[in-house]
Amino acid sequence: MADLERIISNAYDSGSPLDAAGLAPAVERALALLDEGSLRVATRDTDGGWKTHEWLKKAILLYFRLRKVEPIEAGSLRFLDKIPLKRWSGSEGVRVVPHAIVRFGAHVRPSCVLMPSYVNIGAFVGEGTMVDTWATVGSCAQIGAQVHLSGGVGIGGVLEPPQAAPVIIEDHAFIGSRCVVVEGVRVEEGAVLGAGVVLTASTRIIDVTGPEPRTFKGVVPRDSVVIPGGIPKQFPAGTYDVPCALIIGRRNPKTDKKTSLNQVLRDFELPV
Repeated sequence: MADLERIISNAYDSGSPLDAAGLAPAVERALALLDEGSLRVATRDTDGGWKTHEWLKKAILLYFRLRKVEPIEAGSLRFLDKIPLKRWSGSEGVRVVPHAIVRFGAHVRPSCVLMPSYVNIGAFVGEGTMVDTWATVGSCAQIGAQVHLSGGVGIGGVLEPPQAAPVIIEDHAFIGSRCVVVEGVRVEEGAVLGAGVVLTASTRIIDVTGPEPRTFKGVVPRDSVVIPGGIPKQFPAGTYDVPCALIIGRRNPKTDKKTSLNQVLRDFELPV
């Protein structure tokens, strides 16, 4: 791994020619390891945080430069692209419903269900996760185990700059229909986003469960129950509401996650 990281980082940082000795095999090897799940673009730190492995994002960017556009056949359909599609043998333990698309360089763990959806290069989808119809998992996004991405969810890709953190959805989170999570936002374990929540790096996430509001940006705290909201902002033309997200409660971490989720949806009357 150290040799791969050195070759790729040196080539990317110095702008070495693509035909430099050893570069193409190193990039191909890094992408194969991402594809099989041996490496991930982001992993847990010892303190429970997340570390972005920027050299792997550099490998992906170099892979785009090294690859040429070529035909890709899918039955009677024909595409033209640089990145091949993942081919399923049946041994992966993943249910892949037509027309679910996963690009090479992404990894999907066993027991996942992929409805007609899209998983981009560098992404990781954890065991037992549901990627529902027309949901998209952007490049390098990290999706935990037993997550539910509901219909039409948009998980943004963060490929550049290489040091930027990807979107991270931790284990047991539930992302409601048509939610959008982009710009490296992290949704911590067990959190529930009601339908239509939009989270960017600058979106205010306001906890309104106590006597005074508490504001977060870029992270949804563990087990939070979140709905779309609005806050007034003064503009030259007048005062208008701008979008925010409201934390209106907490899941009970002492109960089974599936049971807890059902109870949350009933208690808070959440659209999902």
